[in-house]
Amino acid sequence: MKRERRGVRRHRVLRALLVLAALWGALAMYFLLRAGTPIRIGVGMIWCLMAAAGLHGLRPGRENWAMPGLFGVAFALLFGMWWKMPPRQDRDWADEVARTLEADVHGSRVTLRNVRNFDWRADGSALPRWETRTYDLDRLAGADLALSYWMGPAIAHTLVSFEFDDGQRVVFSLEIRKERDESFSALGGFFRQFEATLVAADERDILRVRTNVRGEDLYLYRLAIPPAQLRTLFLGYVAQARALAARPRWYNTLDNNCTTMVFDIARLIDPGLPLDYRLLLSGWFADYAFDHGGLQPGYDMATLRRLGQVTARARAAGDAPDFPARIRQGVPGE
Repeated sequence: MKRERRGVRRHRVLRALLVLAALWGALAMYFLLRAGTPIRIGVGMIWCLMAAAGLHGLRPGRENWAMPGLFGVAFALLFGMWWKMPPRQDRDWADEVARTLEADVHGSRVTLRNVRNFDWRADGSALPRWETRTYDLDRLAGADLALSYWMGPAIAHTLVSFEFDDGQRVVFSLEIRKERDESFSALGGFFRQFEATLVAADERDILRVRTNVRGEDLYLYRLAIPPAQLRTLFLGYVAQARALAARPRWYNTLDNNCTTMVFDIARLIDPGLPLDYRLLLSGWFADYAFDHGGLQPGYDMATLRRLGQVTARARAAGDAPDFPARIRQGVPGE
């Protein structure tokens, strides 16, 4: 009797693994095949038929291991090919991610090349403008966590904006490096559909395009970080930029995204920061930062969130030269 129960459990586990492999493989081929949608769907259906044949071969008491074995070999080959796919730097990139960020550090002075400062139009097109800017880390005055909501309350894009006492600001954002004919897919981000790129940009570019062009909802939170740690945070982004320029990496919706990069760099300041579900559900990342003392003190989270919503002010400011100042009116700590 015990042997029979073990056999039943083994079959259930094998069937569950086969179903998961079928689902993963069908999605992987859909996102990675360079072909039209009908062909990708057709290949996925063939893959699922192979999985169904494998399931048929796992019937208790009437096992036929040929089809499950064949499907297992096919899955191993597919997974091996997927795992060895190299990220690249030489694709036909969309204009806003066409260049990679480069950085030189000489003492307290950091020079960033390919800082994005596009002039975005209401229809989503833009006048490209790439600039070289130099910053003095001794003049770092503060930093803001920006969360831009584009898919409900649980999902937001995470950016960090650094302020200098000479009036300069620069925003860092890890983004997908999409090709000219691609659009973002959170599901595709699990399947190596996109390379990752680190963008440094002017606020009138990277914040305004989200509120005024894409219709996203933007929140700003002042970070409670002393000057020495601000420097570490800024140089953490510089190190990431250099690493990506030297060796491209895949964007991954789970473990290499806009929020996990902020977390990884923040751990340079506080190595004890714990993992948390809010690193994946990034819409609540500000709550995570608040719980660990990372936001402006003296306010509860509800107040910080209410006063930090800057969407209406951003849309009213348009492309005004004082856009950064206008959107921060009333934000605690600004």
